Amino acid sequence: MGISQYLKEIGRGQRGARPLTRAQAADLFGQVLDGTVTDLEIGAFCLAMRIKGETSEEMCGFLDATHQRLARLPASDRPLIVIPSYNGARKLPVLTPLLALLLAREGLPVLLHGMRTEARRVLASDVLLALDVPALTAPEKIANGALRHLHTRHLHGGLARLLSVREVVGLRNPGHSAVKLMNPCAGPAVVVTSYTHPEYFEMLQTTFRLLGMTALLSRGLEGEVAADPRRAPRYDGFVRGVHGVLQAQQPGTASAVPGLPAEIDVAATATYTRRVLAGALPVPAAIGQQVEHILQLANQASTQTLP
Repeated sequence: MGISQYLKEIGRGQRGARPLTRAQAADLFGQVLDGTVTDLEIGAFCLAMRIKGETSEEMCGFLDATHQRLARLPASDRPLIVIPSYNGARKLPVLTPLLALLLAREGLPVLLHGMRTEARRVLASDVLLALDVPALTAPEKIANGALRHLHTRHLHGGLARLLSVREVVGLRNPGHSAVKLMNPCAGPAVVVTSYTHPEYFEMLQTTFRLLGMTALLSRGLEGEVAADPRRAPRYDGFVRGVHGVLQAQQPGTASAVPGLPAEIDVAATATYTRRVLAGALPVPAAIGQQVEHILQLANQASTQTLP
């Protein structure tokens, strides 16, 4: 049927646009992912949603369509820790690989998924390759204590194509939100995600509640989920949609982080990560707190309550 009827609703500007129902959003996004609409329609969809912004119902619909089409990883023996990484480093070293490796060291199965969406940033996946962490070429079961990373195209080619639209129009689209919230595992998982702009906080909370997801939510660093090592942010936890504040935001900013390199390139970031893992440098306090909160959620993933 095409998506023109949906474009008429969402494309009337910030004030005139009407929100879609969850079912309508799922139908629209499914057609986009399936590639049954034209490039012109996809461009119109991306720009219209960028201006309008996503509601929680729409985001749930986008995720419904995504989850129906993903190539899923088989369930792991423990809840899989899902770490999206789509932004990379711009000013500070990307610490997402360090977070992922610390979680694997705690005996958890960890998946980092992502792809390049901005040309000039240093990617977490490149740092992992420098640390001899292998990349998967297809979804597979991840063992306890193992970390693997996977390009988005191996989860769904249409989703990777949608993210690549940013290279043409220069703006993010709902695909960039969906990949940071989705659960690509067929079994229990803890999705580690973040937000940059405060106005997204309420939408994300409602989305996790409606979908019954288990997740950790905090302010990100340059779009990555790893905590800013200079600060102690607020952490919100969700266990099957049940919300609890795990840690209140702490005031202040550290003037320096021991050993954190001024350079953000792959080699410097990999060397720093190795030294922290070897105990030659301390784990940044904010990253250590984040690890503890994720462990807590993983242990509670089979319950519906938070302490």
